Amino acid sequence: MFGLGYFYGIDITYIIFVMPALIFAMYAQSKVNTTFNKYRTVNNRRGYTGAEIARRILDMNGLSNVIVERVAGNLTDHFDPKTNVVRLSDATYSSTSVAAIGVAAHEVGHAVQYAEGYAPIKVRNAIVPVVQIASYAAWPLAIFGILLSFSGLANFGVILFGLVVLFQLITLPVEFNASNRAIKTLGDNAILAGEELAASKKVLSAAAMTYVASAAVAIANLLRLLALVGRGNRD
Repeated sequence: MFGLGYFYGIDITYIIFVMPALIFAMYAQSKVNTTFNKYRTVNNRRGYTGAEIARRILDMNGLSNVIVERVAGNLTDHFDPKTNVVRLSDATYSSTSVAAIGVAAHEVGHAVQYAEGYAPIKVRNAIVPVVQIASYAAWPLAIFGILLSFSGLANFGVILFGLVVLFQLITLPVEFNASNRAIKTLGDNAILAGEELAASKKVLSAAAMTYVASAAVAIANLLRLLALVGRGNRD
């Protein structure tokens, strides 16, 4: 076991592949928190709340059937396609900040994606059940395969984790597209303008980097897994 990437008890593959990605992920999370907190104190001039903007953009897109609800927490905002509900967190729902407006418009962007049949989100949804299983099973199967010198099992674990990476990569265009839709809608309909619109864009750009970081961590773990399995097969 210690020949599979360990040096004096130190996991070299973790240090080489995963640690840099985790540092990037921590930076991205810190960036989105600081950016949101900075602009959550900047109110839009017209006094719109996040919930009002979400409802307005939904109606503009003919999505009167989609409900807007409040959900507990901070930055727990999301769109639930199963129930057709845009859920906005306590920090977004009744807030008039430019940060809240941007987040609300972004989540509505996901609702519009579903309504339009946006291809990346359809692909992502199709693989969700498999990815949920793969995320739990991939590493145990790969490690057991290495320990038992069963390369087929180890390689299957790698393939399963590859699906997790694929999910993360498909998530990127989904999130970037939702943000682009949000900024365009807010600007084209004069909901926000000038510095207000620029501030919302900064919030959404910072949030997008967290998805890039998640993809980077997944890729780093896949590279680590490939290194371990490759070394196990040689041993």
